[in-house]
Amino acid sequence: MTRLTGRALRLTVHIGEDDIWHHKPLYTEIVHRAHAAGLAGASVFKGIEGFGATSRIHTARLLSLSEDLPVAVVLVDTEERIREFLPQLDELVTEGLVTLDDCEVIRYVGRDKESGKTDAKGKNSL
Repeated sequence: MTRLTGRALRLTVHIGEDDIWHHKPLYTEIVHRAHAAGLAGASVFKGIEGFGATSRIHTARLLSLSEDLPVAVVLVDTEERIREFLPQLDELVTEGLVTLDDCEVIRYVGRDKESGKTDAKGKNSL
């Protein structure tokens, strides 16, 4: 069962929806590498509007549809595990922004892989 509580590090990668790594979305490659590295979890969030270093505004508004909306990939784990993962991002992220933030995990409990059971209260992970 996966558990993580206390001090942790949040890694956020800000990229574009159209960023590609070997013919597939860059955010997909980041998530799959984080999984293979055994990190606690990863989530991808699609933005509705934003701009970056080019100062070009990308938006989902109907009259000015953009195909390259902002995407944030968020990973949270111990500082040691996140820092071990950083060299992979050096290889993957050629344009974008990578940030690290200290955070505190209040509760993170996953399912028991063997039994498929959740915690004692019958809840899934947060």
